[in-house]
Amino acid sequence: MFNKFRRILNSYSQKIEYKSQIMKEELPKKYYEKLELNEFKLNSLLEITKAINNNLSIDNILKIFEYILREQLGISKLILYANDSEKWNCILHFGGKGLNKKISVEEELTHIKDITVIESSSIKTLNSFDIVIPIFHKKIALAYLLIGDLEDDIIAISPGIKHMPFIQTLASIIVVAIENKRYSKELVEQEVNKKEMELAAEMQKLLFPINLPNDDSFDVAARYESKHLVGGDYYDFIFLNENECFLCIADVSGKGMSAALLMSHFQAKLHANIKYNYKNITLKKLIEDLNKDVNNAAKGEKFITFFAGHYNKKNKTLQYINAGHNYPLLINKTKTTFLNKGCIGLGMLQEIPKIEVNKIQFQQDTVLICYTDGLVELENNNGVPFETDNLIEVVENNFNLTMNELDQKIFEKLDDFKGDQEILDDTAVMSCKFYI
Repeated sequence: MFNKFRRILNSYSQKIEYKSQIMKEELPKKYYEKLELNEFKLNSLLEITKAINNNLSIDNILKIFEYILREQLGISKLILYANDSEKWNCILHFGGKGLNKKISVEEELTHIKDITVIESSSIKTLNSFDIVIPIFHKKIALAYLLIGDLEDDIIAISPGIKHMPFIQTLASIIVVAIENKRYSKELVEQEVNKKEMELAAEMQKLLFPINLPNDDSFDVAARYESKHLVGGDYYDFIFLNENECFLCIADVSGKGMSAALLMSHFQAKLHANIKYNYKNITLKKLIEDLNKDVNNAAKGEKFITFFAGHYNKKNKTLQYINAGHNYPLLINKTKTTFLNKGCIGLGMLQEIPKIEVNKIQFQQDTVLICYTDGLVELENNNGVPFETDNLIEVVENNFNLTMNELDQKIFEKLDDFKGDQEILDDTAVMSCKFYI
């Protein structure tokens, strides 16, 4: 756009310069002065558009603008406020020491829609200026230019009121260029952030197990729906040996990148303990160690709810600790049990005051449903949460399905329940069937 504008200005400038040369001696003085003024205006516009096209910094563009106003128009007092979409900032000022900090744009200027001469204002700071020039784009105020101490004795290029539209045009070009630069910078930053988030999402996928068991001892399936590209939910299923396995689910308080980073750290610490030290570590000691890690990493700003289970296939026993997590459901054909024994969440206190380890003996085929709060807290159109009753109903009615099929039924029920409400939180479900 600016290139096209510049070409037009160049054409007009050349024509005026040519006419100026051939008519200098032929025209009366007042007409020559008018021609000279027009030439000045075009050259000023060309200088500004050239600077913009050459991608000069905002500071350099403003210096050119200041030179035109101070040195060529004789303006000795000026303040230029611009809106960066969040607040009004003074981007250029000279003369009137300290006045730029005393004017409230919102209260004192935003009501001005046209070039306005300040004759007598109740606002003391505005009386220090002669003219207010608003700059709008599509009915949105982009900037306000305050001019004072006009020198009316400058011949030909007088900064009187009749030349204010030119100053407004010049300022408008500059402010729009600044706005475009800011917008372009934001787009670049957004694109960079998007790429970083996509990379983080790909990295986060590595936290979850790739292959879950499905044999005559276990049938395990899981599903994770993230509100954003990255989230703070996590589940895992780890074989310790041919007879023992470790399973868990966790949820970080909060959302987004910070939650994902904390969970990534947590997963690394957990794997280090489980894979390389499981023979010498109990569930209680594991919880104590992880609590220290979370405190050190989160600095008290976040915490993690966590459920950990240790299953022995040979003995048909499940030991578990629930550290402040939503109660997993243990369901067989005769009853449903909430796994609620344990302790407070990890990172809530420097030291956990009491940790309870519970042990369950399986007598028949049993389904374990581990989930995060995004599932049971999701509300329908009436503001009613899904809660565990709906989850229990789905599992009991589909007990004989595979775990993949069961997870599908759970999310179908969830979609039907929520109606047109958006999922507001990350949601993870891990379903495990233990064959006895």
